[in-house]
Amino acid sequence: MRPAKIRGFLSLFVFASTYASAATDKQHQLNTVEDVLSESKGGPMDAGAKAGATNSEAVSNQNTVFNDMEVPPMKELTGPDMEKDISKGYWFIKHYSPYCPHCQAIAPTWQTLYEYYYTSKPVSSSKTKDTKTSLNSFDRYYDFHFASIDCIAFGDACSAHNVSAFPTFSLYKDSKFVKKFEGHKDMAGLSAFVEETLESVRPGSRPTEGVKLPEAGANAVDTGLKPVAQARKDKDVAAGKAAGEKHKEAATKVDASASAANPDATETAKTKVPPKSSTKPKKPSTTANPAGASVALSQESFQKMVTNTQDPWFVKFYAPWCHHCQALAPSWQQMAKELQGKLNIGEVNCDVEVRLCKDVRVKGYPTIHFFRGGERVEYEGLRGLGDLVSYAKKALDVGMGVDYVDAAAFKDLEETEEVIFLYFFDHATTSEDFEALERLTLSLVGHAKLVKTDSKVLAERFKISTWPRLLVSRDGRPSYYNALSPADMRDFRQVLGWMQSVWLPLVPELTASNSKEIMTRKFVVLGILSRDRADEFVLDKREIKNAALDWMEKQTHAFQLERQEMRDSKQLRIEEAEDRADQRALRNAKSIRIDIAEDDKKQVGFAWVDGVFWDRWIRTTYGINVAIDGERVVIIDEDNHRYWDHTVSGAPIVPSRTSILETLPKVVSNPPQLSAKSTTGPIKHVLFQARGGMASHPIVTLVLIILVVAGAYWGKGRIRKTKGNAGGGFFHLDGKEGWLGGSGPYGKAD
Repeated sequence: MRPAKIRGFLSLFVFASTYASAATDKQHQLNTVEDVLSESKGGPMDAGAKAGATNSEAVSNQNTVFNDMEVPPMKELTGPDMEKDISKGYWFIKHYSPYCPHCQAIAPTWQTLYEYYYTSKPVSSSKTKDTKTSLNSFDRYYDFHFASIDCIAFGDACSAHNVSAFPTFSLYKDSKFVKKFEGHKDMAGLSAFVEETLESVRPGSRPTEGVKLPEAGANAVDTGLKPVAQARKDKDVAAGKAAGEKHKEAATKVDASASAANPDATETAKTKVPPKSSTKPKKPSTTANPAGASVALSQESFQKMVTNTQDPWFVKFYAPWCHHCQALAPSWQQMAKELQGKLNIGEVNCDVEVRLCKDVRVKGYPTIHFFRGGERVEYEGLRGLGDLVSYAKKALDVGMGVDYVDAAAFKDLEETEEVIFLYFFDHATTSEDFEALERLTLSLVGHAKLVKTDSKVLAERFKISTWPRLLVSRDGRPSYYNALSPADMRDFRQVLGWMQSVWLPLVPELTASNSKEIMTRKFVVLGILSRDRADEFVLDKREIKNAALDWMEKQTHAFQLERQEMRDSKQLRIEEAEDRADQRALRNAKSIRIDIAEDDKKQVGFAWVDGVFWDRWIRTTYGINVAIDGERVVIIDEDNHRYWDHTVSGAPIVPSRTSILETLPKVVSNPPQLSAKSTTGPIKHVLFQARGGMASHPIVTLVLIILVVAGAYWGKGRIRKTKGNAGGGFFHLDGKEGWLGGSGPYGKAD
C-alpha cells in the first residue's frame, strides 16, 4: 500500500491514521499532530524501540553471526547526522516506518542481505576472516555500506530526500542521491540492484553467473554452490519466454480495453504492430550508467561489458598528456551525469591500454566511438556538451531498432525530419532481410531516420510494386535504391554507400562537422545568410530550397531524355540491321549497353551557412561581409579552389531562385562560361589550373611533359659545354673566383 505523499510531521497524521490497526495493537493512538510530535520526540530509548519494530538490528544493538563470521549491527542513521554519516562511499539506505506492515515484512530480508554482503569476499581464494582489517573485505574493497533510517523519528530527513512511501530503498554516493530502487522488494531483486552497482564500481569483479543467495532470516549460505537460475529474461531462456508470454498477455488486455474504449482506432492500432519476422536488438541486460559517471575500461572489462553485450556504449579513447583530451574531460563527465540511467559512458587510457587502442585502430586523440553489439561507429562531430548529448540521445534512439510506421505516423515524421529512409516490406520478406536492415541503424546515427512499413497507402503514394524496397524522402521528394536482386537489398556496404550519398538534406547547413562531405566532388550553391534578420532568413532559405528542387527536377528530366535518346538510337540500329538482314550488325546493335548514370557528371549540391557565426572565414575566403553586403550566394568548386559570385550581367548572386538558376548552367558547363575567382594565392592557383588541365586534356599534357623533358635535356648539354670552356664554375666576376668558382673550398665539380 502506498500512503499519501508525506511531507514532514504534519502529514504523518494521515499516515498514522492509515495504519491505525497496527498502532492500536501497540497502543499508539496518533489522532492529533501533537500526538505525532510527542511520539517522534520521545527519548533515545523510545526511538530505538520504535526502530526495533521493523529493524531487528537496531533492537539488540549486538553483533550477529553469518557464515561463522561476526557481523556488527547495521548502521542506524539519525536525521541531524545523516549527511555526515554517508559523506564517503556508496550507501544503500532503507527509509522505513515502524508501523508499516510492508517494512515489517521486508526487515528479515534486509538484515540477511546486509549480513550476506558484509561477510562476502571480493577475492574468494582469500582465507582471512578479519573483515575489519583485511583489504579483501566487502566494505573496504567496494566502499559500499548498508544503513536504515526511521522516517517517523526523523521525518524531516526523509522529506528532504523526497521519500513518499515506505519502505523506500535509495542509493547514495558521497551523500549525493544516485538512484532509487524500483524493482521487486525481495532478496533476488535487492541483490540484483546491489550486484549492478558493485559491477559499476569495480568492473569485472562480480561473477558472471550470479551469486548464491541465502533465504531470508538464514545465518549461513554455501557460497560454493552455483546460483539458482535467475528468473530474468536475459539470464534464463525459459524464464524469458514466460516473461514474454506474460507481457504479451498483458499487452493484449490493454489493447482490448483500448479498442473497446475507442473502436475507431482499432484498425490503426493493428497496423502499428510490426510483423513477427521483424527483429529488434536485444534490450540492455542491466540499467545503463547507474552512477552517472564515465567508467574507466581496461582490456578485460571492455571485452566483457562492451564487446560481448548488446548494451550501447559511448566510449572515449584518450591520452592524459593530450591537450584536446584535457579540454574534453569536463564536458565528457558532465555528459555522463546528464545521461545517467540512459546510456553507458566509458573511457580508455591509451597510454595504459595500448593493445586495446591498437585493436580499435585509434589514430589520434581523443577518438570517440559509439558501440553496440560488437559494432561501432566513430563520432566526428563537435565536442561541446550540447553536441555530445544530442548525438548520444540520437544514437540511443536509433540503437533501439527500426521503428514501424503507418501512413499517419509517417506524415507526422515528415514534419520533424528532413531526411527519412523508408523500407517497404510484405509478408514474404525474410528474417535475413530484417537483420540486414537492423545493421544499418548504427551507421545512420546523427544523419537520418530509418523506418519500415507495410502500409498500402504509402506503397500507393510512392508507387511501390516490388518488395522489399528502400527509398529516401527529402522534403517529400523520393529517391529510390535500385536493387537488381533481393541479395542487393542485403548487401550492407552497397546499401550503406547509397545511403551516404543521399542522407544530407536538400539544403543542409554547412558546419565544421559536415563541410568535407558537402563541399567535395561537386559544385555547391552556398547561401550566406544571417539569422539576425529572421524574416529574410526564412524567405532566403525557402528560395534556395525552391531553386534546388527546380534544378534537380530539370536535371532528372534531362537525364531521362538523354537515356531515352540512347535507347531510341539503339532501337534504330537494330531495325536497320533487321531490314538489311545483317546478322553481324544485329548482334552488335543488341550488345550496345545503356549504362549512363545520373552521377556520371559532376553533381550540384545546395547548402547554406550562418554568415554571422562564420564571418571571418567568409570575409577572408569570399570577400563577403553579411553585415554590410547583405545575404549573398556563391557557387563553389572546392576541388579546384575556385568560386563564382556574380551573374551573367555582373550583378552579385543573391538568394533568389531566378538569380541562382540563370547563373548555375553557365558555371557547370565545360568549360565554364563565366570567369571564376580563386580561393588561394596566385602560385597555388597556377598549380591548380595546371592540375585541372591535366585532368581535362591528358594527351596534350603528355606531349607538353615530353617537350619539357627534351628541352631540359638539351639545355643541360649546353650548360656542360659552357662549363668546360669557362674552366672553373659558372661565372667569372672580374677574374675572381668565389663560391661560384670551381677552385674555392665550397666550389662544385662534376
